[in-house]
Amino acid sequence: MSQYKITRRNFIKASAAVGATIALPAFGQAQYPSRPVRLLCPWPAGGSTDVVMRAFGDSLARTLGGTVVVENKPGAGGILGAVELANARPDGYTLSQLPLGIFRLPHMQKVSFDPMKDLTYIACLTGYTFGMVVRADSPMKSIQDVVAYAKANPEAFSYGSTGTGTTPHLVVEQFAKRAGIKLLHIPFKGNADGMQGLLGGHVMAHSDATGWASAVEAGRARLLVTYGSKRTKRWPNVPTLQELGYQTVSDSPFGIGGPKGMDPALVKRLQDAFKKTLEDPLVTATLDKFDQPIIYMDSAAYTKFAQDTFREEKEMIESMGLSRKT
Repeated sequence: MSQYKITRRNFIKASAAVGATIALPAFGQAQYPSRPVRLLCPWPAGGSTDVVMRAFGDSLARTLGGTVVVENKPGAGGILGAVELANARPDGYTLSQLPLGIFRLPHMQKVSFDPMKDLTYIACLTGYTFGMVVRADSPMKSIQDVVAYAKANPEAFSYGSTGTGTTPHLVVEQFAKRAGIKLLHIPFKGNADGMQGLLGGHVMAHSDATGWASAVEAGRARLLVTYGSKRTKRWPNVPTLQELGYQTVSDSPFGIGGPKGMDPALVKRLQDAFKKTLEDPLVTATLDKFDQPIIYMDSAAYTKFAQDTFREEKEMIESMGLSRKT
């Protein structure tokens, strides 16, 4: 009888300890963040995304009342943030920017994460304005000049992008296919490297988001075309690929994600905190600098967007004959 009581007492103590352990994550959120939050930027330092993510990070730190450290993880077409999230603890201390490429590259090559199973979609925040620029002294005055040159000189017109399989790469390849031309693609790690390649004369054009804006404004580069569904407010005289008849459009929203399995209460807190950053004048000024519109989606809407986009990207990759071989 005595042995039974001792065992039962120990069982009750053990059960209470397990219950306390299970409750710890929710309880711990009251103190979140108690240490620095890592906000991964899967692009090099100095590029447009890096500048934007640092603005978001500073604003998020003020909103949460903690420290946010932006870490650059460049290369591999912008998917290294998602790669790290797939192996991180779902405690809110590792977050990452999620570019559109995370929905595309898994259809093109083997990757170490599943965008539908390994990530938590916290909030969509903004989107890129993409375009193609050449040096100011280039003889290419318009995209029609590029088409004419490429038809006369197949695979001689070189252009840089932020990496194989990224939107700036595939939009140009889609345009080239519809224009009946072949171009020479040179991948870079990010915008800063690509612009150095262009201005240094290593490539004839650069395709990317508006990290080229300062060079265009300074008269060192010429913007030939943009890729969105409509002309930009900042460069209203520059046409889109769509209006020129190439049936190519890319509006590219991006947001913030975390590892799978995050506590819903923590996701909501972060979702709301990121939404608040979009009201910060310092953030909106940075977005305006790179002609990036506010495209907010909460966690539920962003998750649905991710599911729809993953399916649509698969169809687009298959139509271009770029699906990975299994």
